Amino acid sequence: MTPAELSRTVLRSVRGAVEEQELSVPVPARIVVQPPPRPGCGDYASNVALQLARQAGRPAREVAEILRKRLIGSAGITRVEIAGPGFLNFTLGDGAQAALVREVLAQGDGYGDRSVRSARGVGAGDVAGPGSSPDREPDPGSGPDREPAPDPDRGAAPGPAPSARDVVVAEALVRIQAAAGVVAVDGGQVAPVATPPDLTALIARLGVDEARWVLLRPAPQDPVRVPERPVQRESNPRFRVQYAAARARALGRYAQELGFGSEPGDVGAPARGEAVGEGPSDGSVSAAQSLQTFHTLLATYPSAIETAARLRAPDRVVRHLEATADAFFRWHDVCPPLPVGEQKPLAVHRARLALAEAGGTVLANGLRLLGISAPEHL
Repeated sequence: MTPAELSRTVLRSVRGAVEEQELSVPVPARIVVQPPPRPGCGDYASNVALQLARQAGRPAREVAEILRKRLIGSAGITRVEIAGPGFLNFTLGDGAQAALVREVLAQGDGYGDRSVRSARGVGAGDVAGPGSSPDREPDPGSGPDREPAPDPDRGAAPGPAPSARDVVVAEALVRIQAAAGVVAVDGGQVAPVATPPDLTALIARLGVDEARWVLLRPAPQDPVRVPERPVQRESNPRFRVQYAAARARALGRYAQELGFGSEPGDVGAPARGEAVGEGPSDGSVSAAQSLQTFHTLLATYPSAIETAARLRAPDRVVRHLEATADAFFRWHDVCPPLPVGEQKPLAVHRARLALAEAGGTVLANGLRLLGISAPEHL
């Protein structure tokens, strides 16, 4: 079950409670599920009960209990718990991670590329039309977890709906072309630049990939920091993301040399003889946490793209890619996708290899979306 499927499942439970008069509230257009704030609180959480409580005129935990009873036994959900003032915490079934990996690999380059007209109120003319601004705020009340109000006076835009990818690509171009307020970093000292740098000169100095990264990485209200020269090591976030994408592909090549391929399944905990890095002596907690974080970032990549499109904020894509690359390396170090030493390839290695390939797909998709290369070798 993906976050989108879980969101629809929770929405159906709300609709059912309203239809059977257990709750008297307007049915929301969508329900947001997010990773829990702390490990050990399930796979995803939602504050839908808190949002509905005031309209229902009932305590949030009472609303949460109504929804919990309806959600117990739903396909793909193993456990539903109520936490704090009324949060719903969801633990998904054992097959959820493998299903996500299958989805990512099946969609390939298209993973995360969704139409945004009906879901986000963005028409084809909005992709890069006049007045587009990277600093533009969303409509009042339409924050990251809420739908923008429909405009009844606006007719349907002609042609196909733009995808979230189209919107982010267009906004990235706007951001690069309007890179005002850039600051220079010289000898460790940050100094404001009176006029934006010449884009051609910046590309000549840093290269296309680094130039785009440094211009797109900051939020609109933050200054751009231009390094003296690109650094090809893991301390450079752009290089780290590219390296993670290339590493995921390299694992597939190495596996072929060992005579096995990928197959989504249970990635398991570290096997005997594997390095587990820091953490408990058996590596179990560290492995579980790193896996959950990595899996969550892959699952939420499509929603990250949609949010970036809705808010016209390509920097959100950059931050999601950085977090995904860091999570990939943490998981990779704890649960190696390739056999260690004399160990023969097992089913768990095929499953880990599939997860690594899914991670490489997400990273490469995000890099290409921003106009940055995703090299096979690095």
